[in-house]
Amino acid sequence: MRQSQATGCDFTRRPPAGIGCIGSTEKTFLARTTENGIFYLDGVVKRIFCCLLLFGFALGVPAQSRPVALFYMTDTPASVRSFLAHSAKIGILVPTWYSVDASGLVSGEPNPLVLDVARKQHLPVMPILGNSGRNALHLLMGNGDAQKVMIASLLRECEKYGYVGIQIDFEDIAWIDRDALSAIVEKTADALHAKGLKLTIAVIPNAPGSVGGSDFSAWMYAHWRGVYDLEALAQSTDLICLMTYDQHTQWTPPGPVAGWNWTVENLDYALKEIPREKLSLGIPLYGYHWLPGMTKGPDSKPHVTAESITAPDAVLLAREYKTTPQWDSHDHDSWFYIDRDHAREWVFYTDARAFEDRYKLAQDRRVQGFCAWVLGAEDPAIWNLLPDRK
Repeated sequence: MRQSQATGCDFTRRPPAGIGCIGSTEKTFLARTTENGIFYLDGVVKRIFCCLLLFGFALGVPAQSRPVALFYMTDTPASVRSFLAHSAKIGILVPTWYSVDASGLVSGEPNPLVLDVARKQHLPVMPILGNSGRNALHLLMGNGDAQKVMIASLLRECEKYGYVGIQIDFEDIAWIDRDALSAIVEKTADALHAKGLKLTIAVIPNAPGSVGGSDFSAWMYAHWRGVYDLEALAQSTDLICLMTYDQHTQWTPPGPVAGWNWTVENLDYALKEIPREKLSLGIPLYGYHWLPGMTKGPDSKPHVTAESITAPDAVLLAREYKTTPQWDSHDHDSWFYIDRDHAREWVFYTDARAFEDRYKLAQDRRVQGFCAWVLGAEDPAIWNLLPDRK
């Protein structure tokens, strides 16, 4: 079994200026009283301390009791506004800035305003690298030269913009590419670690680790869940973000985005393969609205569909139709239905109470933190539950 290169920190490289570490000259300090009033940390000890601050854990020892708050951000105005309003409460920002195609071409760029704010606040930025579809990713994973192009691009972007690393978000992958995915992640991690950078990955929850009995379950395993070898990925990467959301979608009957028992089962399953200091619990900040829809094309016909909905929009919809959202004590989330045009429409969404329960779950399981999708969709009251970043 190969040994992880990510169980601690790279002690040979100082983080880029303005990102992820306190102190800007030759000495970084802790508030510890000595005869001169300050105890300075130099050399190896200083770099250990920076790593502890950055990811909350190093060498398996918690640096803080509260979960690290990782938030995803898109380029929508609502998402950017939410970041600007609440950046002081965010521990790691993961924006959706980059994607890669079959040739290894990495496209994307940062939002200059967001990057400037993050630098001034010493907020670690770790952008997403997404894939361009199942077939393109399959070709990339089989092409060593294309992988070299991709990795070189990632290193340049990190150096140019001062990112602390990259988060891989490869989805919609055939289960037969399981070993290939682990291999490209390991290769990318080795290259980033050699430069003192971090590599994290977002994975789709896959408890109980088998296909299941229904056609839908088999499809989900074959194209989504089955590709992630959690043990192998944990050995290569610095953090795994478990996307415990979208239990129910446009392809399912109405139900919670992330029901409680489903969330707990997937978290506990992941903890069998992933060290808790390398695991972040996914929390959805949005909901789904199930309603009658129409297929497109010449043979258009009615069918049930679902659209994502933000928490504030869900509350507004309930008010418009004079209904009151209900709390589901079994699934720990909120829901309601409305009657429109003689048809019943259902809404399930994450409010502040649902968020708080999942935040406490991350605390109870002593995992590294939580990863929340997505800024701009949240119940504004969640920010009252989170402390400022130290």
